[in-house]
Amino acid sequence: MSRTDRGLLAAVLVSSCVFAQSPNAPGGRASGSSVERDGSHDFDFEIGVWKTRLRRLVHPLTGSTTWVAYEGTTVVRKVWNGRANLVELRADGPEGHFEGLNLRLYDPGSHQWSLNFADARDGRMSPPTIGEFRSGRGEFYDQETFGGRTVLVRFVISDITSDSCRFEQAFSGDGGKGWEVNWIATDTRVKSESKNTGAYVDRQPRAGTLSRVEGRLSRREDRPLRGMDGAGRPVRSRLTRSDITRDSAHRGDRFSKALNRPTTGTRVSAAAPPASS
Repeated sequence: MSRTDRGLLAAVLVSSCVFAQSPNAPGGRASGSSVERDGSHDFDFEIGVWKTRLRRLVHPLTGSTTWVAYEGTTVVRKVWNGRANLVELRADGPEGHFEGLNLRLYDPGSHQWSLNFADARDGRMSPPTIGEFRSGRGEFYDQETFGGRTVLVRFVISDITSDSCRFEQAFSGDGGKGWEVNWIATDTRVKSESKNTGAYVDRQPRAGTLSRVEGRLSRREDRPLRGMDGAGRPVRSRLTRSDITRDSAHRGDRFSKALNRPTTGTRVSAAAPPASS
């Protein structure tokens, strides 16, 4: 069998396993219906900042059971009014710092998403996993080369709520007969913006907040000042902050007029150069 034939066979296996593995797997048409579902806002639930806990299998498809854990932050930003989104993941673990980026693009023709992942260490996009959501579960597949061999890749998004979701990646080295999970991540939504992520949350003051603050400041200005007498006893002055403010403004005005009053002799403008000696 030629390399091309093997590639076509693998592509067929990807398609068959998409439909055979689960009745909710990506398919393009709802069961018993010819109407295509618009999935352009499938990822709207994930927009925002998330606390990420993930585990990674160190040596996939080798029989190894060694996993490493990471913790970090995921920031998801909406692009094209939801028809695309950008995911930035920063995490730290026993093997050091990790940064990943995922550009997700919606194809309105096929009604499917492509997930394009890049690792900051090499800056290259991996082949996209392609699929869609059905019944609250997203399944995405592709074919890649791993360790010198062709493998199938399955990426699943599940357990979706308003404040949490789960991600799972698995490889198959036997054409989809068996799958080995090698990446598990659980995201929990961060309720407020985090200074560490640089994320910005636009917060507008509630109605009446500014007027209440202005009212408190105004009352403080008219409150009598307090001080100490010669014996160290607290006393209350007849003056208020407003009195001092008005007095300072009055003195400043008199001082300003004095500066601008002509003096004896010729007044040199600040803008003119001094006369030569």
